[in-house]
Formats: sequence, structure tokens, C-alpha cells
Amino acid sequence: MSTAKKFAGQTAIYGLSTIASRMLNFFLTSAYTRIYSKSIYGIFSNMFSYASMLQALLAFGMETTFFRYLNKHDDKKPQVYNNAFTTIICITVLFLLAVLPFLNTIAGWVAIESTTSFHDYRLYVIYFASFLVIDAWCVVPFARVRAAGRPGRYGFIKLANVMVFIALNLIFMYVLPFVVSHHYPGSGWVASWFKQGWLGYIFLSNLAASALTFVLLLPEVLKLRFELDAAMGRSMLIYSLPILVANFSFIINENLDKMLLAKLLPKNISSEQLGIYAGCAKISIFLNLFVQAFRLGAEPFFFSHAKNKNAGVTYARIMDYFVIAVSIGFLAITANIQLLKYFIGKSFWVGLPCVPPLLFGYVSLGIYMNLSIWYKLSDQTKYGLYISGVGAMLTIVLNILFIPRFSYMASAWASFASYTVMMILSYIWGQKNYPIPYNLKKNVAYIIASIVLVVLSFYVFKRNIFVGNALLLIFALITFMAERKELVQILKRK
Repeated sequence: MSTAKKFAGQTAIYGLSTIASRMLNFFLTSAYTRIYSKSIYGIFSNMFSYASMLQALLAFGMETTFFRYLNKHDDKKPQVYNNAFTTIICITVLFLLAVLPFLNTIAGWVAIESTTSFHDYRLYVIYFASFLVIDAWCVVPFARVRAAGRPGRYGFIKLANVMVFIALNLIFMYVLPFVVSHHYPGSGWVASWFKQGWLGYIFLSNLAASALTFVLLLPEVLKLRFELDAAMGRSMLIYSLPILVANFSFIINENLDKMLLAKLLPKNISSEQLGIYAGCAKISIFLNLFVQAFRLGAEPFFFSHAKNKNAGVTYARIMDYFVIAVSIGFLAITANIQLLKYFIGKSFWVGLPCVPPLLFGYVSLGIYMNLSIWYKLSDQTKYGLYISGVGAMLTIVLNILFIPRFSYMASAWASFASYTVMMILSYIWGQKNYPIPYNLKKNVAYIIASIVLVVLSFYVFKRNIFVGNALLLIFALITFMAERKELVQILKRK
């Protein structure tokens, strides 16, 4: 089997599991934006923004470090696993020691809506700290599953996590209220403790799903041995630290806008504006799904092929088809936004103009992830720190400057600007330090063409679904004709 086919196969499996899991989760957004007000959904989005940042901190970049050190120390795989896993355990213990004594202070900081009690916010923080620690414990075992080439097991566990999360959400949102209102057996007991419409049930559902994930990963967890290689451990921490900062900066790009919306807008509108932005941003998740699926398949593949003679050519070819796929996805989502908007509540539709810049931000992010392999393979992870640091600073400055005047539209365009700058910087520095023969002119042509067609579809033809899909079809046909010879050659390879 050709390397291109092997990569496509692995990415497809990871992609299907990721897309299935995220799509099921996405349908909950439809329920949330109908059951909860824009303000309550704003609280939900704000809490998960903080959680995303802490997830990056607790993972400490050990996922990428694990893959890199497996590649470097093929004869010491158990030590690599032990060092990576133990590092995360130590970090999570320190995290709990730092959080638990200051629960009241943290609850006061994250509170953005006065009608929600302080007691509830305190419970939210406890739930979040619990599932964040459990999720961190799952990072390296999940990486071990991926490194072992078992995407099926990976997908099953991810899907189980989402199914439990969704089932519990549906029980709390629909089943229990139905039982109480119809006085079914046990309704008296349920009514004695159940609080209809309480946001905390979402966070409890997440905690239960995380606990199940950890249980399913016990076969990998139980392989942990506290037989540490001190020299390797120090080396892994040095390699991982820039990745941690880079990942943390990336999470800032993804989530700080929501936090700043909550803090910079007037109190009487902040949670509502944040809710609108977060709800509409969920539409862009369809493109982000592909980007994340690509990362899951690409990272172990790139590291495992790093020593191959023609590795650079393979990476360039993967970039070609990634750009084509992500450009088509960009245009497809924009063309069908009039259908996709029905997945969120009607009161959220006013925020739809933020979707195109968010989508192009994900195009740039995906290309950046593809490009970033150069500093990981050459052990120059400091460049990841520099690039993501620039992106984070741009996100912070643009949001602070423009949120007070343009609200969430400032956040959408800041995301677009940040990821685009990161993509450009990574390409320039990468070609100087670890040249890969990317087809720059062709890839840029596809990206610009998709942007032009998105502008026509969304702004000129006012989201007309028929015109948008006609433009999508034209783009797809022209792309197929331009790439058909290469596609035929790939399909013929064994």
C-alpha cells in the first residue's frame, strides 16, 4: 500500500470517529440553544472556554512529546510511556492542590451572570476541576492507542464518551421533566432533588463521560510503571515545554475571545452576546472536525515516516490534498449555511455573519498544523512557541481594541487574522530551517479561489443556497479536472 493510501486510510478512520462523535455532540447545541436562554448559553460557553485552556496546561504537550520520543527511542518505549504518563499525574496533583483551597475565589472570577447563584458557580468549578483531571489522565493512554495503530479502539472509546454524555444530557433535559410533569412512578423522588433547566447537569454529564473513558482505558493505564528514566524525563520536559506554551497559545486563540466578550462588554449584554457568538460558532465546527481528524491521523504518520528518503515529497503531496479538501469544506459550509442555521435556535441567527471569518480561520489553522511538522521533526519546538505566541498576542490586542465597538464580530475577524499570520510565519520559518517542497502557487490559488467564491455566496448572493451550491460544484469539478492524473496514479499504487 502506498504511503498516501495508508495515511488516507488512517485519517479516514480517525475522521469518522471524530466526526461521528462531534456531530452527535453538535446536535446537543440545537437542544441547548432552544432550552437555555442566550445568557445561560453564554455562561456555558464561558465555562468551557476556561476548561479548554486548562486542558492544554494539564496535558503539558505530552501527546506530541510521546510520539516524538517513541520515534527517537524505539528501544525504550516503556520508559517513554512511563515518563510521559507520570509527568501528567504529577501536574494534575499540583493542579488540585492549587484549585481546591481557592474555590470561592475562582467561582467569583468566572461568574458573569447575576441571576445564577454563587453556590452554583462553586459547584461548576468543582465539576470542571474533576473532569479536567480525569481527561488529562487519558491523554497519554489515548496516544498509546494511536501509536499502536488501533484507530478502531480509539474511535470506540471516543464514541462511548459522547454517547454517555448525550444520553445523560437528554435524560436531564427531557426525560426527568417528562416523568415529573406526568407523575410517573418515582416522580415524587425525582421532584425532591431535580432542578429543571439547571446548567450544572451538563457539567455532571461531562464528568460521568470522562470517568467512563478512563475506565475503558484501564488496559493502557495499568501498564504504567513508576520506573522512570531521569535523563529521558528531563529531555522530554525540555522538548515539551515549548509545545505546552504553543498549545496554550492556540487555546488562547480559540477561547480567549469568549472570555473577553464576557469581561469587556457591558454586564447587561455580555452573556447574551457571548451566547449568540458561541452558538453561531458551532456551525464552523464542521470544518474544524476535518482539521482535528487530520491532526489525529497526521501526527503519528509524520513521525513514523520522518526517516524515509522521500518524506518531504510525501508531506508536500499530503498538503496539496489537504488544501483542496479544506477549501471545498470551507465553500460547502458557506453554501449551505441557510440549512445549517436550523441546528441552532432562531434567536441566535443574528450572529451568522461571524461564520465565514471563523471558517477561514480554521482553513489557516489546518494548514498551520500541517506545516508545523517541520519544527517537531527537527526538534526546534521553540518556533512553535514563537508562532503561537504571535498569534495569541494578535488575538488579545485585536479583541481588546475592537470588542467594545464591534462585539463578537471583532472576535471572529481577530481569529481569522491570528491563524492566517501563524500560517504565514510557519511557512516562512519552515522553509528556512527544514525545507519541504510544497506547491505554494497551486495551494495559494485554491485558497484564494475558495475565498472569492465564499464572498460571492455569502455577501453578494445573500446566502442563496442554489447559487452557493452551484459555485461549490464548479469549484469541485475544476479541481477534479486539474488533479485527475495525480489521483489516478495514487489509486493505481499498491
